[in-house]
Amino acid sequence: MRGRWRRPPWPRTLRARLTFGLVVLLAISCAAVGLAAVIELNGFLTSRLDEQLAETGNRFAVSLEHGGSLPDDHDGDEHGDDRRQATGTFGARLVGPTVTSAAVIRPTGIVHITPTAHDTKELAAAPVDGQGHTVELSALDDYRVTATRGRDGDVLLTGLPLEPVEATVHRLELVAGIVFGAALTLTGVAGALWVRWSLRPLSRVAATAARVSELPLASGEVALPPRAPESDPRSEVGRVAGAFNRMLGHVEDALTKRHASEERLRSFAADASHELRTPVASVRGHAELALLHPGPVPSEVTRALERIAAESGRMGAMVDDLLLLARLDAGRPLERRPADLTRLVLDAVTDARAAGPGHRWALELPTEPVTVTGDEHRLHQVLANLLANARVHTPPGTEVTVSLETEGTSAVLTVHDDGPGVPEDLRPGVFERFTRADRRRTDAPGAGAGLGLSIVAAVTEAHGGSVGLESRPGSTAFVVRLSTV
Repeated sequence: MRGRWRRPPWPRTLRARLTFGLVVLLAISCAAVGLAAVIELNGFLTSRLDEQLAETGNRFAVSLEHGGSLPDDHDGDEHGDDRRQATGTFGARLVGPTVTSAAVIRPTGIVHITPTAHDTKELAAAPVDGQGHTVELSALDDYRVTATRGRDGDVLLTGLPLEPVEATVHRLELVAGIVFGAALTLTGVAGALWVRWSLRPLSRVAATAARVSELPLASGEVALPPRAPESDPRSEVGRVAGAFNRMLGHVEDALTKRHASEERLRSFAADASHELRTPVASVRGHAELALLHPGPVPSEVTRALERIAAESGRMGAMVDDLLLLARLDAGRPLERRPADLTRLVLDAVTDARAAGPGHRWALELPTEPVTVTGDEHRLHQVLANLLANARVHTPPGTEVTVSLETEGTSAVLTVHDDGPGVPEDLRPGVFERFTRADRRRTDAPGAGAGLGLSIVAAVTEAHGGSVGLESRPGSTAFVVRLSTV
């Protein structure tokens, strides 16, 4: 396959573009000056050659009109000055389209030549107007010739070589190329240094922006780097640096306020969850105690007590989840002990099979146990929440496959089901708190408050791992990655 022509890479940085543009503009200027000088010099030398032809006249061509020989005497003969013609002078006589004689003056004397068919065509095409015209003679070279009428109705041509003109023009081209090339090189180097020095304040702004872009601004307390040095505020770069520093100040104030608000919210959630645990447990206990009363109790009261017990239990689980999330947000460390992930998967699937007998549960485990370092209780909670999510949000008969494998230094846990999939509008925020599927779609009793997957994400991140979702109709997979080191 033939290679494609590729456009030369365009400079990417502002410094490179400015330098490149400066050199290109200078190159265009040099080329224009050089071209104008060459054209002007060539025209000037050619006109001088035409003047020389006019001064010479057609004396050498007249000597070829009859016999083509020059007389030996120089005194009083009309051809006496022909031998003093400039070396290289060319003369020719044409009768119709035929060259009857042609000669050129050499340092050793007159040399008669036999023109080729091309030369004859070139000479015959020269206008008979006494003006200079350029012809290309294969036997000689490029010549400047004039054509006049002879006494016998023939055409006499006299010419001088263009080689001196061409040599002078070529020398000018060589000198101009060397001088302009050196000027372009020096200008490119000096221009690059000047542009680099001029853009130093902008480079400092870019370096500061790069350091800011590497900071985790999404959450937590963030310490911004020092401000970019400001230059002359009257320059464009100085105004950019000043505006950038003011923007950093606003961002820092916003981040500080956000962090303070998050800390207050975490503290409130933790305190509220902690304080709610006791009254919720008390309400549940009193409801269960009332249900154990041996005496007759109206059925309406019994149903009310059962609902109170169920809802208080659900409220207690929600309070526990909120308290766990608040503690994880506060950065409270988890236990760091070796945990057999294979055994945790077996236990979690056994519990899920008992809770969801209408589903089909499958296991894909490695031959060797997989051990990670972490909080065994919290890791079991991650597995339980993922399996509960698959059980609650898929219809009976759905196959749920739990697989565990190792990839390098990572343990990869996958919970896959062939259910209807996660709705597309919920996928971006599926791990956020209080995210719940549409009840009209799931019709799943026992659906939680939308904290299960957020706990999965928080516990996994607290262990230095990650969790992801791949979902489409008929295939949904939650993938948890944990380090085995």
